[in-house]
Amino acid sequence: MQKVMIVGAGKGGTSILKILKETAVLDVKLVVDHNPNAPGLKFAKQEGIQTGSDWRTLLSDEIDIIIEVTGKHEVFEELRDARSKNTVLIPGSVAFLISKLMEEKEELIEKLRNETYKHDLILNSTDDGMIVVNVKGEIIFFNKSAEKIVGYKSKNAIGKHITDIIPNTELIRVIESRRVEVNRELVLMNGLKIITTRIPMVDESGRLFGAFAVFKDITEVMNLAEEVTNLKEIQTMLQAIIQSSDDAISVVDDIGRGILINRAYSRITGLKESEVIGKPATADISEGDSMHMKVLQTRRAVRGVAMRVGPNKKEVVVNVAPIIVDGKLKGSVGVIHDMSEIQSLNRELTRARQIIRTLEAKYSFEDIIGTSEEMTLAIEQARLGAKTPATVLLRGESGTGKELFAHAIHNASDRKFNKFIRVNCAAISESLLESELFGYEDGAFSGAKRGGKRGFFEEANNGSIFLDEIGELPAGTQAKLLRVLQEQEIVRVGGTKPIPINVRVIAATNVNLEKGMANKSFREDLYYRLNRMPIQIPPLRKRIQEIPLLCVRLLQKINRDYGRNVEGVTEIALSQLMAYDWPGNVRELENILGRAIIFMHYHETMVDIHHLPELKNSKPLVKKTDKQDIQVFELNQSLSALLENYESKIILQTLTRFNGNKTLTAKALGLSLRNLYYKLEKYGLANNSMQ
Repeated sequence: MQKVMIVGAGKGGTSILKILKETAVLDVKLVVDHNPNAPGLKFAKQEGIQTGSDWRTLLSDEIDIIIEVTGKHEVFEELRDARSKNTVLIPGSVAFLISKLMEEKEELIEKLRNETYKHDLILNSTDDGMIVVNVKGEIIFFNKSAEKIVGYKSKNAIGKHITDIIPNTELIRVIESRRVEVNRELVLMNGLKIITTRIPMVDESGRLFGAFAVFKDITEVMNLAEEVTNLKEIQTMLQAIIQSSDDAISVVDDIGRGILINRAYSRITGLKESEVIGKPATADISEGDSMHMKVLQTRRAVRGVAMRVGPNKKEVVVNVAPIIVDGKLKGSVGVIHDMSEIQSLNRELTRARQIIRTLEAKYSFEDIIGTSEEMTLAIEQARLGAKTPATVLLRGESGTGKELFAHAIHNASDRKFNKFIRVNCAAISESLLESELFGYEDGAFSGAKRGGKRGFFEEANNGSIFLDEIGELPAGTQAKLLRVLQEQEIVRVGGTKPIPINVRVIAATNVNLEKGMANKSFREDLYYRLNRMPIQIPPLRKRIQEIPLLCVRLLQKINRDYGRNVEGVTEIALSQLMAYDWPGNVRELENILGRAIIFMHYHETMVDIHHLPELKNSKPLVKKTDKQDIQVFELNQSLSALLENYESKIILQTLTRFNGNKTLTAKALGLSLRNLYYKLEKYGLANNSMQ
């Protein structure tokens, strides 16, 4: 390295010294300045460079280059005369210029090195294989993905001809034709199938200087295509499922913004996509808190939450669950059930259950309404009797529901899939009753059907037979029925051959059989055979508290029969119904309600007291001896005010009758406990009622 002496250590000399030290292309041995405080001298001393004040004493033949930076012409001339012939004298300006050029060269080289590194880093990080060749077909670039696909290391491929690495390559053809080849398939020697694009490299002057190829393993592309296809199919399927649902579905992201709704959502809430998508989860809430936000906060599902949504404040029930993927919360999905639709479906289901029965037995124990102690006991006895083959005797007044019990007993027994035959013994003439019950043979009597006929007992084989009004059987038929019960066989009219049968007998009567035995109109032995499991069904007057529930069930039946849509009975009308003795029992109650509905206008939805016919022997709602009550008619009041007065007095009387027990009072009046408390507050009875 050439040795340098710098003469002049001022600002310029210092700059040149620093440049030479940074570039390290020349070895600075001496720095000279007559000013001992010159900054260049101080810097030289820090760098361990020899310094001095007189160049004359320091100049020697070992110095290859002298840089004069004093700016004085006479010093330059003295140095020129004193230097040896092998020593180069450079003015400071020229030296500075050369130093700057050298510095820029180093910077350019460093920039080129950095750019090359960046390009190599980028090209090596891609999944696509890349090979670059020169015009001779020699490989000058071979990236990491090319190593992986082709199976050669870059250090082994660089400098070799492309055909040595890929014998069946078409890259040489591209160099010759100068044409781009896009998405061409090629099978490598290792069996991999690739898709490659080949491009010739031409400079601005049109000179060809090589070509390059970009390629990808087609296996990865095919796998990706299959995955995309599967994802699209899954997405299409999920969209179809979501859109086909009758329940409203909404999905929000992890911060509670709407990202998806279905058509049912818009139908139920009345909100369009533009009003929900991208909006906060509270956008659809009209009453209640957002369950989406609650689920996003707690990461726990919520179910069966009632709220109101949309501009119409639709009453709905909401189920919301979090969407968690790989342990991360991605959002939540909510399913909204329209309560009005659910209520309508429940009504339809109730009707369907009542209609869709077997043709023989229509009713089950679920159809029997009974909350009183007597009715509950009767139902429990019937349930027990249904599980045994024993003969059941249903006793009760006309209209109490004996046939309903018979249906339920059959449907709860192991014979429910076989026939249920109903016979009203009082509706068949005495001359025909025996042949109808037991059948007859061919020619048994004039007018008999050719070939004979099976009787009710044979039709009911392996099933049940319901003998209503059993107390009206004539004596001869009673004797034959006794034989059937004892021997489990029948003999047709006009026949001699016994026919075995397996029939469960359910009998019913509204007459006093014990009185019939006393006056010899009913056989004692048949009575004891029938009375093996007696069930007493109480009359309606002994279960008045069940009238509200009975009204609900009977109105459903009457609505279905008459094509009406009456929703219920007003409380004042219920009070009137509960004050009646009901000699005709439930059948009379159905008759009264049916008659009321017939005379109702179609816009009326509640049976009120003025719709009811006059009920004779009913208990008056208002005591005529109560002067305060009589004054009601003397005051100038509206009908609604009069009815409220009646209602308050009825509630007070009932509350007094039950010694202030609000639960019993509400049950007797057919009210919910909450509704009773509301009415006590409304009529100012809360403080006056017994505690």
